[in-house]
Amino acid sequence: MGAKGKYEPRSMDPTKFKDYQIAQEAEKHLPTTEEWIDKLGLEKEEMIPYGKTPRLDFIKIMNRLKDKPDGKYIEVTAITPTPLGEGKTTVSMGLVQGLGVKGINVGGALRQPSGGPTMNVKGTAAGGGNALLIPMTEFSLGLTGDINDIMNAHNLAMVALTSRYQHECNYTDEELTRRGLKRLDIDPKNVEMGWIIDFCAQALRNITIGLGGKKDGYPMSSRFGIAVGSELMAILAVSKDLADLRDRLGKITVAYDRTGKPITTSDLDVAGAMTAWMRNTINPTLCYSVEGQPVLIHAGPFANIAIGQNSIISDRLALKLFDYTVTESGFAADIGFEKFWNVKCRLSGNVPNVSVIVATIRAMKMHGGGPKVAPGRPLPEEYTRENLDLVEKGFENLRHMIGVVKKSGIVPVVCVNAFYTDTQAETDLVKKLCDEIGVRCARSDHWMYGGEGAAELADTVMDAANEPSNYKPLYPLELPLRQRVEMVAKEVYGADGVQWSPVAEEKAKRFESDPQFADFQTMMVKTHLSLSHDPTLKGVPKGWTLPIRDILVYSGAKFLCPVAGDISLMPGTASDPAYRRVDVDVETGEVNGLF
Repeated sequence: MGAKGKYEPRSMDPTKFKDYQIAQEAEKHLPTTEEWIDKLGLEKEEMIPYGKTPRLDFIKIMNRLKDKPDGKYIEVTAITPTPLGEGKTTVSMGLVQGLGVKGINVGGALRQPSGGPTMNVKGTAAGGGNALLIPMTEFSLGLTGDINDIMNAHNLAMVALTSRYQHECNYTDEELTRRGLKRLDIDPKNVEMGWIIDFCAQALRNITIGLGGKKDGYPMSSRFGIAVGSELMAILAVSKDLADLRDRLGKITVAYDRTGKPITTSDLDVAGAMTAWMRNTINPTLCYSVEGQPVLIHAGPFANIAIGQNSIISDRLALKLFDYTVTESGFAADIGFEKFWNVKCRLSGNVPNVSVIVATIRAMKMHGGGPKVAPGRPLPEEYTRENLDLVEKGFENLRHMIGVVKKSGIVPVVCVNAFYTDTQAETDLVKKLCDEIGVRCARSDHWMYGGEGAAELADTVMDAANEPSNYKPLYPLELPLRQRVEMVAKEVYGADGVQWSPVAEEKAKRFESDPQFADFQTMMVKTHLSLSHDPTLKGVPKGWTLPIRDILVYSGAKFLCPVAGDISLMPGTASDPAYRRVDVDVETGEVNGLF
């Protein structure tokens, strides 16, 4: 069991037991912190105690292992999902467990879940069935506090801005000087940041602050976004160490003055305090599979409005600790994988060996023309009865995603994430269609059988990982912003071209002509429910143009974020959210109802 041991299966029937019940049973068999230090080959001072979820001291471990060769690097992505999600985390956990059953020194490197989807429709991002991450309650409800620290640091920047604006309104230049301040001439109508909270709260998307009297601040329009969409979360995901984190936090643009000049966190004298709040976030947290393999959890940005990856730090650490590292990109290959390919790998320098493309029979049927899939509503019978015609038509979306991965030079492997309603004929059809285009394909039954059910997938991935990786980015950084977006739109999404709004085009021209933006990464903002900007267009849409309505600037993360279509940085809570079923056993203190 663990990185160096052999696991003895204890699988439970997931059709009879809830995820939280499977997790609670598995947690009874967790090794002690001392045992984990031995299993991972760590020095005692390299593990920072924190209950069931200790942190790993990134700097100490990397200093000791800096000359050790990296292990194999496996990324998990997917076809365009239904609104229910197609189980990338479940596949990631299943693959970790499948490799572990075969005696491989394997570990995962995954994102921390947001309280938004955990308390909404999607539920926790812990996997499911017998391919599950534990301790599930801690993982789902804040873990070691990284998101809370990010919220405090982010909102502190807004406190600094709004209080400074109030003082500038109340005091003359002479009075400001006496207080050790200089006038920044903040434009209240040109504020780049808003506030954040880690829930889906549509009522906070557009707000007015500063109401009341003179002592309550001055009125201005503002907004809330979800915490994992914060630039600070993106910075944590791409920072290489604490010094890099501190440098990036000081360059965040909070607002603009009345001449259009950026006002940064350094101008507001708040970057040091923000770093103090985030100082502990630099170290990944250790969690585990239900079968005892280690999984590093670090960072948790969304993929449709952010980078959608776990941190570079956790990947670097995992590649030194494990012979195989399994990581995951948010949403489908057109979004999460594109950012993994063209941003994360470019920044980290880590070369991936294999990309696993998760596909479900359900999603292919939807893309083949099946009825609408809606959270909280029963699946139409087309999704639970054999329908080879829908599967074959919907394969075109999977074929497109395979093509995207091939363009990166990374070896693709298709995983059919098996549902118990799938028929053998449907799975065989997908394998046949993959074989016709020369792509490996494996069915995986990890949800039902854990690591043993992922044996075929594990063997297929190990075989693919022996091929040389010919990784190459889609575009050079020297390419101007609008040309980069054009390439992503055509080569990744399948669009005919790009249509820029006047505001977006004016910004793009300004960024292209300013040398300070030359090394900024391109971070697309787009719906995850379609290859296009329109979530209602399924399959592989043809004859469409990608509209770019705005460009967001993350000056600390060094991201320029073209916004395609109507994307909100604050998701909404549905009518039947997950929190309605979550409660606590007052006798034992155990949380139930998580899924």
